Amino acid sequence: MTVFASEMMGGYAGERVLVTGGAGFVGSHLCDRLLALGSRVDVLDDLSTGSAANIPLGIGRFIERDVSASDPLPDYDVIFHLACPASPPRYQADPVATFRTAVFGTVRMLEEAWRTGARILIASTSEIYGDPQEHPQKESYWGHVNPIGLRSCYDEGKRAAETVATDYRRKYGIDLRMVRIFNTYGPRMDPFDGRVVSNFIRQGLLGLPLTLYGDGSQTRSFCFVSDLVEGILRLGALPDEPGREAPVNLGNPGEFTIGELADIVEEVLGSSLGRVNHPLPSDDPRRRRPDIARAEHLLGWSPQVPLRQGIALTVENFRGRPEELLSDRNPSSAPRQGAPSR
Repeated sequence: MTVFASEMMGGYAGERVLVTGGAGFVGSHLCDRLLALGSRVDVLDDLSTGSAANIPLGIGRFIERDVSASDPLPDYDVIFHLACPASPPRYQADPVATFRTAVFGTVRMLEEAWRTGARILIASTSEIYGDPQEHPQKESYWGHVNPIGLRSCYDEGKRAAETVATDYRRKYGIDLRMVRIFNTYGPRMDPFDGRVVSNFIRQGLLGLPLTLYGDGSQTRSFCFVSDLVEGILRLGALPDEPGREAPVNLGNPGEFTIGELADIVEEVLGSSLGRVNHPLPSDDPRRRRPDIARAEHLLGWSPQVPLRQGIALTVENFRGRPEELLSDRNPSSAPRQGAPSR
């Protein structure tokens, strides 16, 4: 894990912080770090995809409701807005609700930032690049997205969220930051969230062959969750200056085929598991790799955890949750390859 710069670390001490989606995978790790930095943290989550078991004991309030609900909220100094289903089986289960959460939930948090003067960091996604025709993907790339496909509720929902957030910045001058999160993995992932890492580890621990969609030659980049949280915190701690609202890619630029990932999982588990191949899902990106030059320059940030080490840490966590490996909260959802980040 990288060392959080001391001059940035002090910025969170004593601040009143709201984390939407704080019961989720990434959100709960963010809460842990904020509490360690001395923040007073509240969590807002409807538990539709998160788990109350993920919420740290040290938080102040847990607000269980939809992020787009209009009920009053306390005043906060900082809002980290992460709430939204982030894997295809979850967001495709109710695409209308996903789009509403991505857009109306973001508007609701932007209204809070405008009302209170809070700085707000919005979690966007590498999915806004779609099936990219530029490689690696820079923040200046506008993307190649199917607006009417099965993934569009999430892809276009996040693109719309970036649009309305930028317009709030222009019109109202809110203190805005946006991160485009690439594939992230680590402890506390839902074994049935549809992400390829959790699919492979769950299947491997159960002694099942690993499911590959297509021939396994499509590529992804995999960022360990502690590295991602580090980048989020660094961006959120920067002073407000012109241009700070521009999106920042956060991800690991190491690029692996899905077949190579399967080999690493087998190596960590010490098992030869075999493969089962299925057709690629609709609009599944062929290649995905972040250009992180902006994050390196602006934040002095780059990921530190190698993939094999991160996989070993994630396997260890999954082994400690054996009951969850057989308990799919949405059994009608089929796993998908290379789901997005959160």
